[in-house]
Amino acid sequence: MSFSTGSTRTFQLLESIVDPINGIWGALPGDDGRQDGGCRMMTRWTAGAILTTAALAFGGAVHTTRVSAAGITSCENLASLALPDATITSAQLVAAGAFTPPGPSRSGVTPVVARGGAAPRAGAPSYGSLPAFCRIAATLKPTSDSDIKMEVWLPASGWNGRFQAVGNGGWAGTISYAALASAVAAGYAGASTDTGHEGNSAQFAVGHPEKIVDFAYRSVHEMTVKAKAIIQAHYGQPPATSYWNGCSQGGRQGLAEAQRYPADFDGIVAGASAWNNMQLHAGRIALNQMVNASPDSYIPPSKYPMIHEAVLKACDRLDGVEDGVLENPAQCHFDPQVLQCKGVDDQTCLTGAQVTAARAMYASIKHPKTGEVVYPGLRPGSELVWGVTGGPEPVGTALEGLKYVVFGDAAWDWHRFNLATDLDRAIKNDKGILATNDANLKPFFDRGGKLLLYHGWTDTQVAPDQSVIYFSKVIDRVGKSAAGNSIQLFMVPGMNHCQGGAGTDNFDKMATIAQWTQTGKAPDRIVASHLTDGRIDRTRPLCPYPQVATYMGSGSTNDAANFVCKLQN
Repeated sequence: MSFSTGSTRTFQLLESIVDPINGIWGALPGDDGRQDGGCRMMTRWTAGAILTTAALAFGGAVHTTRVSAAGITSCENLASLALPDATITSAQLVAAGAFTPPGPSRSGVTPVVARGGAAPRAGAPSYGSLPAFCRIAATLKPTSDSDIKMEVWLPASGWNGRFQAVGNGGWAGTISYAALASAVAAGYAGASTDTGHEGNSAQFAVGHPEKIVDFAYRSVHEMTVKAKAIIQAHYGQPPATSYWNGCSQGGRQGLAEAQRYPADFDGIVAGASAWNNMQLHAGRIALNQMVNASPDSYIPPSKYPMIHEAVLKACDRLDGVEDGVLENPAQCHFDPQVLQCKGVDDQTCLTGAQVTAARAMYASIKHPKTGEVVYPGLRPGSELVWGVTGGPEPVGTALEGLKYVVFGDAAWDWHRFNLATDLDRAIKNDKGILATNDANLKPFFDRGGKLLLYHGWTDTQVAPDQSVIYFSKVIDRVGKSAAGNSIQLFMVPGMNHCQGGAGTDNFDKMATIAQWTQTGKAPDRIVASHLTDGRIDRTRPLCPYPQVATYMGSGSTNDAANFVCKLQN
């Protein structure tokens, strides 16, 4: 079964009807928008246009659920709904049109105004063309130290009978309004949580072990339970199916749900999952130490394009299409040695120390004592975004993870990090709370749960092979029959962290997981698109790993119809 985002004409028609919703999940701590030293964690949402297109491509309609008046609680009366360990702080109808998120205070804290549970903040993005919806804000306190904010958005009409909970990025600390807007625009009842603290920083963790648990998994589970109760109260019936949709930290949250609470969701979409958390933090810091071993080893961002062009020259033809994207980076065995300066250092070559640093970017980080892979190497083709982990200092999420969560010391200096001893200490201190590395998903699969994994091959925030490793661990643990039945991994050539890059990074994950859960048949390909200025200029199939999209030899290389999914040597 093929899952497609539809034709260009249909997409553009829908795009003219439903305004695209672009939202940032949250910049990393210390990120100032740099491409060299930080990373911007973001996910693009399209207000249901892609979903609707996909539904039309399936030959069906976008279904809505009709509910009877019996047992229905009006939007405003939801404010008095009693829920365990929870207080509903606001419940009000938001009129159709644009919606501006609240701020700077957390949801439900600032005074309620006409447009929602808190006052709009100056300069905040506005999500346009939304249908009318009931906006509920609540505070959850499962422990005495918990202070979890959540919001539930319920379509005032046209509910599709489904529930979609959405994930966070970085250290969370805010409601994911862009994702909520996309969910409600597509007819879903949506929910999001700030995971129990304010601000995209790990400083909350110092001296607050219960808040770490809230962040790791408890907040999402509590939000899910409360959201389903609110949906039941408002519509008079529970959601027919429940879904999780998240990338990066949101991907890890989805895996935590499958591992710890297998009954919460019927389908989980987990992109670029930041699982194996302590190894992820430690590996990225160790890599940065290697790249910055000396002033001579640091590779300035001005040299990234030169390295990237050399990679494309060496490997772009290997997949049969010369298009600036490596369809199967595993085929590329590029050695930066070929770029070593023959004479004076300039922008066209690498010094000997920089060659060593570039090789380190591609190599896996291994435990000095055991030889175990701590963090897999980045893949060829990712050079343009090397600054995320190869900048002047380590990526912010890794720094804060060790500084505040592991060591609880704001003065901790990453230059002192010792992989041989500090990783073991980090794993011990974590006690499995953030690890999210359990491969036994049998309880989730046994009840019919479906897990859709995806990851961009040019991701430098979370190495793409992280998802390959977890997928393989699950298959080894539960059996090969799970692949294609209960779990499927789609690697996205040319896609950076969750989105962006030269590849076809635009595809409808929710339509895919919904169709899978309803039919029981996993997708054998997903048609994805690349957009320039909001217009589709290329489509390409995404293939179930380890298959690769292969050009059939005729027709436009910008048309997915001219590619098949097949195994390559």
